[in-house]
Amino acid sequence: MEILNALGDGFAIALTLENLLLAFIGCFLGTLMGALPGLGPANGVAILIPIAFSLGLGPTPSLILLTSVYYGAMYGGRISSILLNIPGDEPAMMTCIDGYPMARQGRAGEALTLSGIASFVGSLFATIGLVMLAPQLVKIALLFGPAEYFVLFTLAFATLGGISSTNQAKSAFAAALGLAIAMIGSDSQTGSERFTFGHIHLYDGIDFLVAIVGLFALSEVFIFLEHHRGGSAARGGTMTIGRLLPSWATIRSCIPTMTRGTGIGFIAGVLPGAGASLGSFLAYSMEKLAVDRDGKTFGKGDPRGVAAPESGNNAAAGGALVPMLALGVPGSGTTAVLLAVLLSLNITPGPLLFTRNPDIVWGLIAALFIANFMLLALNIPMVGLFTRVLLVPTRILMPVVAMISFVGIYGITSSTFDVMLMVGFGLLGWALRKLDVPMVPIILGILLGNEMEVNLRRALQISDGDWSILFGSPLAIVLWIIAITGFVLPIVMGRRLKKRIEANRPPEETAEGD
Repeated sequence: MEILNALGDGFAIALTLENLLLAFIGCFLGTLMGALPGLGPANGVAILIPIAFSLGLGPTPSLILLTSVYYGAMYGGRISSILLNIPGDEPAMMTCIDGYPMARQGRAGEALTLSGIASFVGSLFATIGLVMLAPQLVKIALLFGPAEYFVLFTLAFATLGGISSTNQAKSAFAAALGLAIAMIGSDSQTGSERFTFGHIHLYDGIDFLVAIVGLFALSEVFIFLEHHRGGSAARGGTMTIGRLLPSWATIRSCIPTMTRGTGIGFIAGVLPGAGASLGSFLAYSMEKLAVDRDGKTFGKGDPRGVAAPESGNNAAAGGALVPMLALGVPGSGTTAVLLAVLLSLNITPGPLLFTRNPDIVWGLIAALFIANFMLLALNIPMVGLFTRVLLVPTRILMPVVAMISFVGIYGITSSTFDVMLMVGFGLLGWALRKLDVPMVPIILGILLGNEMEVNLRRALQISDGDWSILFGSPLAIVLWIIAITGFVLPIVMGRRLKKRIEANRPPEETAEGD
């Protein structure tokens, strides 16, 4: 009953004209960004952070806008997967397997509508799961002391590579780089300067937003400049959409699929490091085992092969918000970006968030419910409009991204040094992407580095320098076991799992012009 009352208060906050308008704008822009191959939700949120901050929006409106972009991008990723056989982002990869054959059969409209319904089901029930699970997780989190928090942050870094990763060394290098960047600036306890080299602009450390916009948004621009991609992202604008509404028999046959995919995806999202990609893959694989072991229909345009990964990856997107809000540990790359937004707004995610800032957290959750219904309403009648965005030439899109990044960061910081620093992070992101080094561990290192150091120091002060305090409670031991397992498991099983994902992945067809 207490949860329902809190959610009611959240709807009172979310159901204002300003917040409804921001949710609609976020859903619309997020769907457009998700439809463009390569951008994805993390880049979409990173690109719009400068706009949200430069407009002077308050904490709740800013979060409503950016989380609506997050949900919208998860919806939008299916559009290019179905029409072009090119995933809008990695979680949408599995949608290609049956979505594109449906489009080739003249059933693109049905596939798009069915994927929109599956996305709605996955996101809606994941948001309900967020309401039910996050407050319970908060009660457990109140048992955490400094040592347990240090181990929790270690767990987050250990699982960053994800179950599908095969190169944990690169993930470990990226995490170490992020922690090193976090050490730049004044020591939080002694006040001494570290790695500033006498440069006054570095005394306050590296701004989260400068690093995120540079690593995600600007690096995408540099990748474009390297390849000189000037053409449209699509030649699929000529594909016939066909009828939009699938038959009731088709929808009814997909209801059990959506239910199973939602459950699997939500669990994958809650687990740090698993993410929407694994949720999508497991949902598709389990559904194939359940209904088509012989492979007679899956991969040939089976609607259930569209519903399973879409419900799975959208449920995972909602599930990833649970550890981010309740523990302050992101469950995915995009929630790491959202964590940076919260910290920039002087809001600390974790167990005290629900008591110190109930208006923000419950207003955000209520806005997620509203955004889901907005996205369902947008994604069916406006399918034709969203498919047109695939015709936008990259040579037009990338300068817009660069302009938003430069103007937005300067508008927030009013510092040319930060703009140059952002360019430096963009070049760093470009180089690391060339070397296939993941960005998320770097961001998480920058975000959590100071907190990790503070909690380690507090734990050692309590124990008078005895390092055994880090293993001194049953909770800490359990977290260490999970962390070690999460780091070792991808090394042992990751290669096999990645081969299975690649085996299921359809050959990508590109349409890049010069």
